[in-house]
Amino acid sequence: MASSVAESTPAAVTERRISWLTLLIGLASALLVALLRDRWWGAGLGIGAALAWLNFRWLRRGLDALVVASTAQTGEEKPIVPIASSFGMLFRYGLIALAVYVILNISKFPL
Repeated sequence: MASSVAESTPAAVTERRISWLTLLIGLASALLVALLRDRWWGAGLGIGAALAWLNFRWLRRGLDALVVASTAQTGEEKPIVPIASSFGMLFRYGLIALAVYVILNISKFPL
């Protein structure tokens, strides 16, 4: 019962809407750009939309795990963060760093 109540809160509904709209609008705009302008631009936009969606999912999952772990350990002096949550956050920032590296070093446009 508690999980269904948590899933129907306005915040959870908004998070789900943000998640699918990020993917839908990003991929639709990528298709539009690929058809009207350049297929490489469309591919880049599509990849960016997919990475934004993954980033949002991983961030939401990591924060949800952190909230569950901290509320389960109320009253303790130092709550323990799950290893999987820490690894997910580290992987997320590693992926962001890789994207920045590719943009800055492989891009043909001078910055």
